[in-house]
Amino acid sequence: MYNAICAFLLVLASPFLLALSFGRKYKVLLSDELGNSRIPNQNSRISNENSRIYSENSRIPSKNQSKNSILARFFLLNNPALKPCDFYFHACSLGEVSTIEPFVKALQKEAKSVRITVCTATGYEKAREFCDEVAFLPFECFLPFWLKECKTLVVFEAELWLNLFACAKKQGAKVILLNARLSQSSLPKYRRFLRYYKTLFSYCDLVLVQSESDAKRLETLGAKNLKVLGNVKSALLPCPSKKLSSNYEHIIVLASSHEGEEKGILEFLRLKKGEQLIIVPRHPQRFSAVCELVHSWAEQNNYSSQCFSKNADLKAQVVVMDSLGELINIYAIADTVILAGSFSAGIGGHNPFEPASFNCGIISGAFFHNQKVLYSAVQGIKIASDFKTAALLAHEKFSSQITQSCDFNGILEQIKG
Repeated sequence: MYNAICAFLLVLASPFLLALSFGRKYKVLLSDELGNSRIPNQNSRISNENSRIYSENSRIPSKNQSKNSILARFFLLNNPALKPCDFYFHACSLGEVSTIEPFVKALQKEAKSVRITVCTATGYEKAREFCDEVAFLPFECFLPFWLKECKTLVVFEAELWLNLFACAKKQGAKVILLNARLSQSSLPKYRRFLRYYKTLFSYCDLVLVQSESDAKRLETLGAKNLKVLGNVKSALLPCPSKKLSSNYEHIIVLASSHEGEEKGILEFLRLKKGEQLIIVPRHPQRFSAVCELVHSWAEQNNYSSQCFSKNADLKAQVVVMDSLGELINIYAIADTVILAGSFSAGIGGHNPFEPASFNCGIISGAFFHNQKVLYSAVQGIKIASDFKTAALLAHEKFSSQITQSCDFNGILEQIKG
C-alpha cells in the first residue's frame, strides 16, 4: 500500500517536477538545503559578470545540475543502482556529506567497500571527491528494486525514508541512524505521523543520538536501542584547506547567512577604522543577490567592497565570500563571527564548533534550537536578541572555546559493529 501511494504521488507530481527541470518560467532550484531559493535576476549587473566565475571556481549547483538531480531521483535518469557493498551511507547535502567524509575514509583504509547516496547536486559533487560509488537517492517507490545489498546502512540525521530503512533491513543489513536529533518544537509535527515513524524505527537496529533529550523524544516515535554519543560534528575539528590573509586589525564574519539576515545586520553595522566585514551566504543561489545588496551598502558608507570569486583576495573592507568551501579558511583568520541562521525561528542555528575551534568570538541570535547540544559545549557564545545588538557586539574582542567533544573512534566502532 505504501509503495502504491508513493507511486501515485509521483505520478501527480511529475508535471511539476518536469517543469522544474525544463520550464523557463519556474525560477526555483531544488538544490543544497534550500527548496525555495530564487535564481538571481539575469539582468543583475553583478550576476552576469560573475556567472562564469561561479561555475568555474566553486561547487555551485547550476540549473543543469539541479535538473539532473531531479531527473535522477524522481525518474532514475542516469542514476543506476549502486553495487553491493560493506557500508552504505546516505546523507542529504553538502554539509552532511562533509561530516561523514572522515568515517568513509577510515573505512576505506580498512579496505571496506563504501557507497554513498545523496539528495542534492552539491552533496553529490562533494561525495565524488572521496568516494567513487555515489548516486542520488531515488524516490521511495523505486527503492524496492533499485537498492542493492549492503552489510551496514548508515543514515545521517533526519533522512527518515521508510523504504530506505525497510528495504535495507529486508536484505539483511544492519541499519544505523547516525547523529539523530529531534527538537521539542518539531516533535508535534512528527507525532502526527506516529504510525509511519514507528514502522520506520522497527527496521532500525541502532540510533546514535546527540543528547539525552533527543533520545527521549525519539523514543516517543518508537526508536529503540538508543545510544547518546554527542553530536558527530564535534568528533573532528576542521582544518583550513589553504591560508588566507588580510591586513585588517579586526575581522568580522557574518557566517552562513540566510535571506534577511544580511540586510538586518547591515542596517545597524558601521565599520570602524581597521575593521573588515566578510559575509558568507549559506546558499550559493543567493550569492549574486547578496553581492548586489552589499555593494550598494558599501557605496553608501564609503567602504571598498568586492566579491571574492572575482579577485580571490581579501583586500577590500567588505568582502562577499561567493565561493563554496572557504568558510573554514575564513574562520581561521576571523576575530568575531556572527553565526547566522539564528535570527529567525525557522532555521534553528548552525554549527558553533567550527568557529570555536579557532577561538573566534561567537555572536548568535536567540533561535538555535537545532544546535543546542553543540552550543552547550562551547563557552563564551554571546546571544543577541536582535540585529542591532549583534551589530554592536561585533566590535568587541573576545573568544569562544570548545569545552567538550565526542569521540570519533567510539562512533566509528559503533558503525563497524
